[in-house]
Amino acid sequence: MWRKFSYLMQNHFELFQLEPGFDVDLAQLESAYREIQARVHPDRFVNAGSTEQRIAMQWATRANEAYQTLKNPLKRASYLCELNGVALQAESNTAMPAEFLMQQMEWREELEQARDQPEVLLELEKAVQQSRRDQAGKIAEQMKQKNYPQAAQLIRQWMFLEKFANEVDNRISAAHG
Repeated sequence: MWRKFSYLMQNHFELFQLEPGFDVDLAQLESAYREIQARVHPDRFVNAGSTEQRIAMQWATRANEAYQTLKNPLKRASYLCELNGVALQAESNTAMPAEFLMQQMEWREELEQARDQPEVLLELEKAVQQSRRDQAGKIAEQMKQKNYPQAAQLIRQWMFLEKFANEVDNRISAAHG
């Protein structure tokens, strides 16, 4: 089992024997993850030596990290950009298209005005969900074209959408609580 330590050098897709891409067969990912976990779960090595226990823990940790990245579309997209030499620069590159910024401002106004209006909040939630789906589609298209710099720009926008979606969800929860 421990013949090679190359698992630490494999990318997440290689670890699970998946074709690198934005569209991932989640059932195949889940199956590959469970297979690795069944082989390396630390509980299987309680009577092993400390070296084997440590290696099993490294394998399990590596598999968990890779699985969490690949099962989440936003993290998967970010990871694909990084694999292809394009850093997101989310903290330093905050430039966004004017149309996107205008939409964000309109939604923020709606969110502020909808404090005690659950039906307005639910409509806003639907609009944001649709925008997130649209953004994922645009990113998938850029990934297929191997246009990773454009995909990175779209991912940065998606990150804004995710943050705003969380704010909307929190406001809906507060209105119902």
